[in-house]
Amino acid sequence: MFEPLRRIIIVGGGTAGWMSAAALSVAVPKEVEVLLIESEEIGIIGVGEATVPAIRFFNDHIGLNEAEFVRATEATFKLGIEFRGWGHEANRYFHGFGDFGDDHQAISAYALWRRLRSLGDQTPLEAFSLSAQLALADRFFPPNPDPRSPMHNYNYAFHFDASLYARFLRRHAEARGVNRLNARISGVNLRSEDGFIESVTLEDGRVEAADFFIDCSGFRGLLIEGALKTGYTDWSHYLPVDRAWAVPCERTDPLQPYTVSTAREAGWQWRIPLQHRTGNGHVFSSNFTDEQSALDTLMANLDGAPLKDPMLIRFTTGYRNKFWNKNCICTGLASGFIEPLESTSINFIQNLIVRFLEFYPSRTHSAAIEDEYNRLVLMEYERVRDFIILHYRLNTRQDGELWRYCADMPIPDSLQARMDLFAHCGRVITYERDSFKVPSWTAIFNGQGVVSDIYDHLADRVGEADLRTLMRQRLAEIEKVTQQLPTHAEFIARHCASEAFLKPVRA
Repeated sequence: MFEPLRRIIIVGGGTAGWMSAAALSVAVPKEVEVLLIESEEIGIIGVGEATVPAIRFFNDHIGLNEAEFVRATEATFKLGIEFRGWGHEANRYFHGFGDFGDDHQAISAYALWRRLRSLGDQTPLEAFSLSAQLALADRFFPPNPDPRSPMHNYNYAFHFDASLYARFLRRHAEARGVNRLNARISGVNLRSEDGFIESVTLEDGRVEAADFFIDCSGFRGLLIEGALKTGYTDWSHYLPVDRAWAVPCERTDPLQPYTVSTAREAGWQWRIPLQHRTGNGHVFSSNFTDEQSALDTLMANLDGAPLKDPMLIRFTTGYRNKFWNKNCICTGLASGFIEPLESTSINFIQNLIVRFLEFYPSRTHSAAIEDEYNRLVLMEYERVRDFIILHYRLNTRQDGELWRYCADMPIPDSLQARMDLFAHCGRVITYERDSFKVPSWTAIFNGQGVVSDIYDHLADRVGEADLRTLMRQRLAEIEKVTQQLPTHAEFIARHCASEAFLKPVRA
């Protein structure tokens, strides 16, 4: 017998809480009450300022106007990530949101390039990425959905202020019926007969009961760990960074439509341009450097005056042993943490809440639903884990113990299989709903010096002269499009500028 949920409580606000609330506000039946409980006395960790393209579909699904969202969150556009010093100290490459050209006669863009290289042409693969070339020229315009357009083969995401995003989503969710309580939770009450969560007790003595709970309480996992004792699996042997210093600084020009990740001796530094400031951070391993040295490295490499005191964040890479336990799911930092190298934290929030809606439960618990949800989410975590490990494993740096450790450390069999296949023939093992598709894996492999031993010999059916002509045309098309488009700053000024963006900044 189906017994519909009557009330859902979200514990914790921030990005995770308000993304969950906004999604529920447009998806669950109107008869279901959604209550979010957060305390303004408890701070949030707002380092999730860079995203991947899937955020666009989430925003669209919940009904956000893109220009309003960009303006309200001081956002900029993101065409990918430039990696500096990854692979080896003098290396740089770009992970763009898009492929390296269209397939030709069912032959992949990589196979065409790899054959061209075998013929002696040394044009880098990155030259065929429209997203990379637009980004490095500081140009931006939304792609054309028409596959016949030369501007269709790329995608984009955003950089934004996470606290402003949460505030924007709160207004959106409350306007659609979500209720909010500003209160601290002093206790979690379990049912004696089965250990399910029955209610939470607030500091003022009030008791709030619900049929289902969503834990967005951050690293402490108030419900999923504090009450349900779910347990945590540590992945720090694969990803040894465990600290991050974060600090904003003044924005400088030009306004780049991409994130920068710069490898340092014991970690890496991010640079995220927003309309009103630049976000900076140094992610590092406490096993290979100390906190003060890591802070000194960060502060010595800012390109503007700091706007706040630096904030230290400590974390353990890994995941909660169950993402759905009894009548509770967790998301955000309560569910686990994979370091921010590829901007996946907000994407995990999105994935977990979307999966929950796909498996939307009743008051009658289903172990089958819980198990399948956990299986699918864990697979997503493991595949993202492998993608992040790849960046470290392929390095040949000699300037720090961290890099030497990562170059030799044991890796999951699933990642080794991907590495072996690509090194041999340039193919990427793919799975349904992978967070990172073939072009992303190809960008990291190629950017860090892995060129396949052979190529797909179906490419041999394209004659050499025709292949050279095709690839020259693609380069010319990219150059033409790049020259025609506005700069990133010009696009924002015309369509979605905030008041802060219009103020003069230092060049």
